[in-house]
Amino acid sequence: MVVKVINRSANALPQYSTLAAAGMDVRAQIESPITIGPLERVAVPTGLYMEIPVGCEVQVRPRSGLAAKHGITVLNSPGTIDADYRGELKVILVNLSNEPFTIESGERIAQLVLVRHEVIEWEEVEALSDSARGAGGFGSTGVK
Repeated sequence: MVVKVINRSANALPQYSTLAAAGMDVRAQIESPITIGPLERVAVPTGLYMEIPVGCEVQVRPRSGLAAKHGITVLNSPGTIDADYRGELKVILVNLSNEPFTIESGERIAQLVLVRHEVIEWEEVEALSDSARGAGGFGSTGVK
């Protein structure tokens, strides 16, 4: 699927690392390094602007290496870039570790996944059909 993009960064466009990869790594486009302290959050610019086809979204997801090694993750994961948004893609990162972490320009900070979605059409009813789970909430499907 074609997604129009303006790249105002010094980095190459995001790309898939392997043939079977679902996500493309996106890189920071910053003037100087950004240090994120423990439990701090920051919106990191990428220099990318997109025109996503209607009926799709681009999800911004954490990179497993940053999360596992440094406790850095995408705060509103997955973040959603809607098809009608035309501003710069910024990635909201949070440091969940006890140590400061410094992001350098060009560093891979998140991954992007293009996803098709449906539009909900509500049908108001008086009752819902029964299911095995019923109204069981948090933890109700776990085996004890």
